[in-house]
Amino acid sequence: MAHLSERLGRFGGRAQKPSTADFDRRMDYPEAKRAAASEDGSVRIHLAGRTDLQPEVLYYLAEDEEAGVRRAVAENEATPRQADAMLVDDVDDEVRISLARKIARLAPELNTKAQTWLQELTLKILDDLSRDELPRVRRIIAEEIRHLDNLPHELIKRLAKDAELTVCAPILEYSPLLSDDDLLEIMALSPVKGALSAISARDDLGPRPSHGISESDNNDAIARLLANPSAQIREDTLDRIVERAPEQPSWHDPLVHRDDLSVRALKHIARFITSSLLSVLEQRYDLESGTAIEIAEAVDERLSADGLNQTGLPNHRAEDLHKKGKLNDEEVSAALSRGDRQFLIEALALKTGFETNIVEHVLTSQSPRILVAVCWKAGLSMRTAVQAQLKIAHIPSSDLINAKDGLHYPFGGAEMREILRFMTD
Repeated sequence: MAHLSERLGRFGGRAQKPSTADFDRRMDYPEAKRAAASEDGSVRIHLAGRTDLQPEVLYYLAEDEEAGVRRAVAENEATPRQADAMLVDDVDDEVRISLARKIARLAPELNTKAQTWLQELTLKILDDLSRDELPRVRRIIAEEIRHLDNLPHELIKRLAKDAELTVCAPILEYSPLLSDDDLLEIMALSPVKGALSAISARDDLGPRPSHGISESDNNDAIARLLANPSAQIREDTLDRIVERAPEQPSWHDPLVHRDDLSVRALKHIARFITSSLLSVLEQRYDLESGTAIEIAEAVDERLSADGLNQTGLPNHRAEDLHKKGKLNDEEVSAALSRGDRQFLIEALALKTGFETNIVEHVLTSQSPRILVAVCWKAGLSMRTAVQAQLKIAHIPSSDLINAKDGLHYPFGGAEMREILRFMTD
């Protein structure tokens, strides 16, 4: 440690462990020197955490050979900023992590226009930590400053371009300092996977970056853009998304829930979304009679192409198929593909013996565990159970129960029967 022997000499060498009582009251300078020179690391760690120490003592402890002591100095709100600067390049990761947390907490009080040495030094430390080789240090900085508008633009842009998603995502999604031009520049650089999705979720995202995302091949980012109600999406941009949407089921639900669809887009959407989403579309938009008729015609055309009759019902309902012994997984899967909620209710009721109102309650309750258990009792495949969760019950992706190994039910028979107990109680 630089100058350690010289400074230790001034402190008079390592001292014996001070009395515990020394830490229960304000320490004077001679007592602090004795504690700092103690050979007991726990004494020095305790000392480094005190907020009533003289600056010189904390300077000395910032060069302590024990990382735990330096970490306590880094965490100490009373540590002089010059001592903090000594820890920016500390060899111990935890020391820099602790320093990053503390300095980031000070960021809201910074003023880039202030020319005081304390402001400048604090900004310098923040900037240095934002370049740290350890992603966790940079992530802490990014998460703490993501909402701030009082920091240097260069610092924010550097974090926004970071190669680690956990670092750049908070800045890309929240920072008010990023302009549309900044976002377009970052998008053109082929950023890390997930960066476009973070941009898609920004509040009041402008029409230019929205259009740029719509032109990408990133389906997840486009789905998140559509789900962002504050995103400004031009009509021509939405129309182009709608043209690509038939092959992208993840876009259908957020499209239907947007408030800025043109009549042309509505007509097009009506040709490929499920019947359950069609009802949502009708409820959300107060359509003029002429438009409503055109959309109804588009729906009839689609239903006809799917092998359905003019009423929108399959030629053979679940009960007919059940009587013929043909109500199988393939028929239920086909009904799910066309979004036929009523067919699923009838099929599950017939194949499990539960009342239709019970099955309907399971679907509306959005309980994935119960729905999966009912599908299991009905003898359906787990893949069909996954589709029932997605297309009929509209279970959020975060709550979705997926197949084990891509094929099997994730629960055993005993657990399934336990889940279904309430159905017969």
